[in-house]
Amino acid sequence: MLKETAKIVRGLAADGVEKANSGHPGMPIGCAEIGSLLFGEVMNFDPNNPEWIDRDRFVLSAGHGSMLLYSFLHLSGYDLSLDDLKNFRQLGSKTPGHPEYSETPGVETTTGPLGQGIGNGVGMALAEKMMAEKYNTKDEKIIDHYTYVLAGDGCMMEGISSEASSLAGHLGLEKLIVIYDDNEISIEGSTDLAFTESVADRYKAYDWQVIEEVDGNDLSDLRNAVKKAKESDKPTLIMAETSIAKHSPKKEGTSDAHGAPLGEGEVKGLKKNIGLPTDKKFYISEEVKDFFEKRKQNLKQKRKDWVETFEKWSNKNPELKKEWDNAARLELPANLKEKIDDIEIDTPIATRKSSGAILRKIADEVPYLVGGSADLAPSNKTYLSKYGEIQKDNFSGKNIRFGVREHAMGSIANGISAHGGFRPFAATFLVFSDYMRPAMRLAALMGLPVIYVFTHDSVYIGEDGPTHQPVEHVESLRLIPNLKVIRPADDDETKKAWEQALERKEGPTALVFTRQNLPHIEKESGIAGFEKGGYVVSGSVEDDVDVVLMASGSEVSLAVETANLLAEDNITPRVISVPDKNKFAENSSEYINGVLGSSDVLRVAIEAGVGQGWYQFLGENHHLVSVEDFGESAPGEEVGEHFGFNAEKIAEDIKEKL
Repeated sequence: MLKETAKIVRGLAADGVEKANSGHPGMPIGCAEIGSLLFGEVMNFDPNNPEWIDRDRFVLSAGHGSMLLYSFLHLSGYDLSLDDLKNFRQLGSKTPGHPEYSETPGVETTTGPLGQGIGNGVGMALAEKMMAEKYNTKDEKIIDHYTYVLAGDGCMMEGISSEASSLAGHLGLEKLIVIYDDNEISIEGSTDLAFTESVADRYKAYDWQVIEEVDGNDLSDLRNAVKKAKESDKPTLIMAETSIAKHSPKKEGTSDAHGAPLGEGEVKGLKKNIGLPTDKKFYISEEVKDFFEKRKQNLKQKRKDWVETFEKWSNKNPELKKEWDNAARLELPANLKEKIDDIEIDTPIATRKSSGAILRKIADEVPYLVGGSADLAPSNKTYLSKYGEIQKDNFSGKNIRFGVREHAMGSIANGISAHGGFRPFAATFLVFSDYMRPAMRLAALMGLPVIYVFTHDSVYIGEDGPTHQPVEHVESLRLIPNLKVIRPADDDETKKAWEQALERKEGPTALVFTRQNLPHIEKESGIAGFEKGGYVVSGSVEDDVDVVLMASGSEVSLAVETANLLAEDNITPRVISVPDKNKFAENSSEYINGVLGSSDVLRVAIEAGVGQGWYQFLGENHHLVSVEDFGESAPGEEVGEHFGFNAEKIAEDIKEKL
């Protein structure tokens, strides 16, 4: 019946792409047997309960072949109708061009940017190991599942696959099985044009089990390979040799089948070759329907058996069950805010150090918080010294050693978050957010509540020079939809920033911290306005002012210093802290104008980075202090002075404009 299923899926994939007049038919047609074995025999899941925590995960890293996944989700009984398949790539459909997390039942993660799915799969397999270590007992094993990733040549070419697979091998994630659709075709033609390395030898060097010369269109070969993969104590790469657009009369094995409809005549020829009715579109035989209905019932029973085991476990382990429930809901302790607010922090201090002290307290209070740095934990202040670290022989710690792998770190964090059971954080220098941006964008797109800790946030990091001095980075992160970016100005704001990051569950949060020490800022009316993204630090909204100075992060204390100099000359200033510029912009015009005052008043923005984003708050009468270059190599204070970040200079410039 799996052979019959493969035929049906070839027809569905070809018809879906043809009807949309858009898509990638070659991969799903070529990988139909792989999908049939996984969905029809190997994997454990329950279409009636897609969120079942102990389900096997299937990640389509080669996300362009989405009709493969949609076809099997429909056949398996997920809430995805035949009409949904017919609406492939149409506005508002549940079958978008690439699989999208939370849009389609059964889709485990958003894929399409090649290689990301491999990183996500590593994160999911890592989460499985950590959950098993944390919750399984001698009597009940409640976490025991596999992560299957289907990847293509493009995934293997992308550098993220190397980063993530290297770490997976180091950690020995034996329940990670990657099936490599080795069809030797990419958009431009044969992979020989640019890709002639030995992928098998590469993965052997990563300490993976590699199963070579597997016929990806032979069910027996595939079955034996998966069986062997499950017997290994290493992650496994199955080298499945397939033929793109298998059985297509003229386009099998050609790049023409990769990213465009086959054409009506070619589709009919394909169906004729495999024995499907040529006059029927989106055809599913009754035998295949019956097969998957029976399988659906069997899978439902497997989950019911698991539920019985889980209930026994719950009754025996009430404290673990409480932790489980809190982690599933990302529930925070009721008094966490108070405990964070009560942390004593001596100032002046770098906000990265304030953050480290706060993070250690959070780790004590939130058992499901895990994370690490891309080999920069001593600088990021993110190592949780009271807790162990994740290594091949120990998955009970909180510290993940990502190594110098920013891109993989971002993607693995996404996989951990999408898997469930943990709240991951990932840390590096702000300038290296560039190396993980694609994964961050996907976290924002999926609404995954990953927390990013970015330190060394401006030209004030000094001697390392322009390569390490982030200039455009804060502003560029603010441009990513659904990524919350908070740049706190002192110890108080750092506490509030962490509180907001933890409370936010609908998307990722980037916390941006300084290397240099900052003073504690006295706030005339308290810090309540922090939640609005911008608030008055000094200079009441009830009073008329001559100048309004606004800034974020380390420049807020500079604005305060400048305001004090102006006040000595009988110029009335107001200082605004804007830790979250996007949030501030979302407020009512009444609130924003109340904080900023009359547009006739001189408005000054100070930020040690590019300044374009501040113009939305600057009227015609304005002054901008920013960095529109790539920085300099020198002690941080000297670099700041060089770019005009000096209270006396800013005060003099303001007086000239008044």
